[in-house]
Parts: sequence; C-alpha cells; structure tokens
Amino acid sequence: MPVIAVVNRKGGSGKSTLAAHLAAWCAHQGSAVMLGDVDRQQSTRSWLRKRSEALPAIAPWTVDQNILRVPAGITHVVLDTPGGLHGFDLARMVMFADIILMPVCGSAFDRESAADCHAELMALPRVATGRCKVACIGMRIDTRTRTPQVLKDWATGLGMPFLGVLRESQAYVQCLERGMTLFDLPPDRVTTDLRQWEPILGWLEPQLAIAPATASGRTAQTAAPLPARQPMTPAPLPSRLLATHNVPPASPAVHPNPIPAPAARPAPSPQARETSAPVPRMLASRPQPAITRLSNTRVLDRVAGNTPLRTTPAPMRAVETAQAQEAPPIPSFLKLVKC
Repeated sequence: MPVIAVVNRKGGSGKSTLAAHLAAWCAHQGSAVMLGDVDRQQSTRSWLRKRSEALPAIAPWTVDQNILRVPAGITHVVLDTPGGLHGFDLARMVMFADIILMPVCGSAFDRESAADCHAELMALPRVATGRCKVACIGMRIDTRTRTPQVLKDWATGLGMPFLGVLRESQAYVQCLERGMTLFDLPPDRVTTDLRQWEPILGWLEPQLAIAPATASGRTAQTAAPLPARQPMTPAPLPSRLLATHNVPPASPAVHPNPIPAPAARPAPSPQARETSAPVPRMLASRPQPAITRLSNTRVLDRVAGNTPLRTTPAPMRAVETAQAQEAPPIPSFLKLVKC
C-alpha cells in the first residue's frame, strides 16, 4: 500500500490542493484511495464532505476507539500534513511514507524553508537509503517568468528531483469549492492545466504501481473472491436429553440419632422483668429497606430476602420519586440508634 505524504513547513504552499488532486487522480485510475488529513485546519476533510457521491469515491480516516486508522480495502494513501513539521513528528511521518512530495512557491523565503526541511529529511535513514523518495513541485508559478527555471536550478543543486510546476488558476479555486478537482472536469475545459500535470503523474505512475482500471471500475490486480462456506446443520440432541423422566418426590431424610428439641424456657417473673435492663436490638436483625436500582428503561426494586426482582410500573415511578423528594433526609446518627 503506497503512501504519499505532502510535506512543507511553510503554510500556504498548496499542500491541501496538491493532496486533494493526487487522491482524485488515484480514484479515477480505479484505485481504492484514502485522503488522510493530519492537519489541525482539517481542510481536505471539509473538502471531502462537499464531494458528490457521483464522483469517484475517496475514503477518509476510520475512527476506531479514538484512533485514526486506514479503512479496510484501501490500496493507496495520500496524507495532507500540517505546516511546521520537524523533529520527531517529521521522522515518524517518514516511517510511514513511501513518497514525499514537497510543494514550493516561487519566493526566496519558500525556497529557504524547503531547503531546511530537505536537509532534515536527508538525515533520516529511509530517505538517505532511497526507501522513501522525495521530489519537489512548483506551486502557483507564473510560467511567463523565469521562476520555473529558478526552481529547477535550486532543486538540482540540492539533488532533489523537480517534477514540474502548476500555475495559479481560478479553475483550482472553483473546483475545490464544490468538492471537485481538475480531474473531475471535462478535459477540454482544463487542457492547459492537465498538460502541466503530465510530468508529475508520469513520475508517480511507476512509483505507485497503479494498474489500469477495468470496465467494472476495479483494478486488474483484484483478488478472486473466496468460495462461499456451506451452511452447517446443527447436530441433533442425544436421546437421553430428549427423554422425559418422572422423578419421584424426595422423601425426608431420617437421621439415625435424632437431636432432641431444646426444652422451653420458663417465662420470667414480673419482678425479673422490672429489674432487667432493656436489651438493644442488633442492627442485623432489622428488616432491610427496599433498594431501588435505575436502568435505561425500567426501575427494578430488590426486596429484602430472596424474592425475585419486580418491575415498577411507569405511573408509580413519578409518585415514588416525588415522595422521596418530599421526605426529609434522616441524619446518620438517628439511623444507628433508631429501633
């Protein structure tokens, strides 16, 4: 599953525009692509909400227990990264990415910021060994000036592939407002802009290994479906479980040495009753009050003892609740001495 990350430290360099167009191009090739937005602004995620269902589908992140995950069945991933990416966050992005595209505008400030980011990328093992490829694309470039040649010479001096330039056109603005890209429009309407995409897509095709789309809209590398499982018939129960037995009632057991019943105590005399002090009752001997438990749909009252649970009717709940609210609370010390 190839992963393309659009990285640039400087904000406003066109990362979201480039990521959205790359995802749409992969979708038009018949690939199952996901556009992941790890930027705080969530620009591409808002763009996905505007996208029509009639256009080739682009999947967002899947949230699983507050963790962003790639949905099942995805073959290509495009990531839109935030500005100011450096240090550990940049190294972690390189660990997942196979291709890093760096959009750079024509000003000297953009080139200096991109040069620092490229130097940090080249210090990482996956980029230095070529397992993660880095390339540069000129964004919002006026082709009538010397800016394209300046960017090309600058990228060549850094040893970074320069794929081409994309001009600043109102076609990009109008498409993104409707959840579309240039690849969703008729080719005759954006001929000049699509011609600028040709060297960029020509470099990406062998890197992504995108197969040609078939008539059904699925790639030729789709695996064959698994054979259907035969329905399982439940095994019959043993006859010994199905047979009914008439179990005779159990007779009371007779103890060989019966224990004699204790003799009855004589009733105390009136004089003894007056002289004896009152014995306080044990707290454990008091009857336990009913405990009310709440659930989503009903109120269950557990009665003292081993009696089963009973359901309180709905009209009685309001009466019981009102009575409970009107009754004054009993202090804890009164509960201990009350008999």
